[in-house]
Amino acid sequence: MLQPPILQTGDKAVILSPAGKIDAGLVAKAADLLCDWGLGVEISENALCRTGRFSGFVEQRLADLQRAMDDPEVKLIFCSRGGYGTVHLLDKLDFTGIRQYPKWVVGYSDITVLHATLQQHGIMSVHGPMAKHFAEEGPGDISVRFTKAILAGEPVFYDIPVAKYAYLNRKGKASGRLFGGNLSVFCGILGTRFAYLPKNGILFIEDIGEEPYKIDRYINQLKLAGIFDRISGLIVGQFSDYTEDNDMYSALYESMASVVAGYDFPVCFDFPAGHVKHNFPLVMGKTARFVVKEDQLIFKQS
Repeated sequence: MLQPPILQTGDKAVILSPAGKIDAGLVAKAADLLCDWGLGVEISENALCRTGRFSGFVEQRLADLQRAMDDPEVKLIFCSRGGYGTVHLLDKLDFTGIRQYPKWVVGYSDITVLHATLQQHGIMSVHGPMAKHFAEEGPGDISVRFTKAILAGEPVFYDIPVAKYAYLNRKGKASGRLFGGNLSVFCGILGTRFAYLPKNGILFIEDIGEEPYKIDRYINQLKLAGIFDRISGLIVGQFSDYTEDNDMYSALYESMASVVAGYDFPVCFDFPAGHVKHNFPLVMGKTARFVVKEDQLIFKQS
């Protein structure tokens, strides 16, 4: 698994939109922040296009991403937002250039499918905040600072107190390559050649705006697909913007815990990553180690 080189002052970064359309002001503010990091920032030709819910037609979004992947001068591909549409590009992309000139790709949500495909081609990437977060929270935000640290080559180390859902956690230690991302998006490519499923890996999941019965369906899909038989640990991030369904047997997180109750790998709920302010970046495809204690989670990648 290739880890892209750390970012240096003057390195070229490209902001592009492989999925949904985005407000130009958010992209401009994010570009300014990346410039303040000392990077040379370019906004791709079609990053601000608006075609229905998408940032341009498939050909436009594909051209921007392919050009950035092929350019040996580009060291960072910064996805402006998720939404929907990255799946349109997967079977059309040529990964020869990015394998020859590895570079960081940063994003989450719909970008989950790009992370998975990059891992299939042996390239690590960053599940982390995008343009809206950068623009609205600014350089002092903890998630932005952690993202900068990862891209600068610093090891990942999170020591997180766990309180709200500690009773659902399963204590233990795990080590393995990190994979997953947005749960519904990840399930959308499960069973295809684009889904990265490392043996003894650590699965991370999060989601937004999905009804509890749909989350239950996705978790059971993972179980029936044998995913839980091959992982060494499960990290459940933030599931946001949903309403509990009183017609379900139990609340959302309790329902998820019941599906994995028969396994012995450690499980942590409420990890600070997802569609929330505390969206701690994670290096997908890189070996991670985490320890679940009574009231604490330690997560590291070095």
